[in-house]
Amino acid sequence: MNEKMTQNQRLEALVEAFKTDSIQYKNVETPQDTEGKRRILRSLMNIRMPRAISDEVLSIQDAYLKERAIEKGIVQLSDIPVIKGKLSIWQGDITRLSVDAIVNAANSQMLGCFVPMHTCIDNSIHTFAGVQLRAECNRQMHQLRLKYGQDYEQPTAVPMLTDGYNLPAKKVIHIVGPIVSFRLTPELEKELADCYWNTLDLCLDNQLKSVAFCCISTGVFHFPQKRAAQIAINTVNKWLLQHPGTMERVIFNVFKDEDKKYYEELIS
Repeated sequence: MNEKMTQNQRLEALVEAFKTDSIQYKNVETPQDTEGKRRILRSLMNIRMPRAISDEVLSIQDAYLKERAIEKGIVQLSDIPVIKGKLSIWQGDITRLSVDAIVNAANSQMLGCFVPMHTCIDNSIHTFAGVQLRAECNRQMHQLRLKYGQDYEQPTAVPMLTDGYNLPAKKVIHIVGPIVSFRLTPELEKELADCYWNTLDLCLDNQLKSVAFCCISTGVFHFPQKRAAQIAINTVNKWLLQHPGTMERVIFNVFKDEDKKYYEELIS
């Protein structure tokens, strides 16, 4: 059925389906404009706990998100210039990248961001991947809690691999970066370096040849941006020297102009 639906019809159907699925917001008024409908759909997806959903709704969601990816513009690896060696810098929305894996700055619960319309990368990745991503993260965390206890939370710098679902990227690597609460310490710097090293090890183990790193820990985790960029580049370069020929490309995905400036200065 959804193959015959227009994108606007899919959007309207999804808004109503996710409203019906929500006890708290089932009677919320639906905006009339497209952007308003997109905002309420994203918000309802953001707050939804991982649980079963009908195959029909999933089918419409998948078709809608695949089309949204095309509308936003899918960026192929060949579209991203190499700056030096196997390193690239790309500024923009990481959910547009068609690479083997993108890196998500996750929290220790590993279920994504539940704040409606939050601007963090965790929220964006879960939104445009679809509700299957939170469900898979929940399944993996459930298995880990069976093994390590019900209080288990994902440790810093231990990556988790999932499918990309409706993202252009094949896979998502979720990793918890260090939190800088007071001052930067050597231990926190080592933890950030481990995030990059362990992620690349995971890529190697799973034959993932291209990966796009976000600026791990530099948002609400308060890691200083310039020092984070230095650690990221130094760690990746050391890893590539020890594993020649294993990666096709490592992309540093930046969103802020300030981060772009730091990466360009350090790589060129």
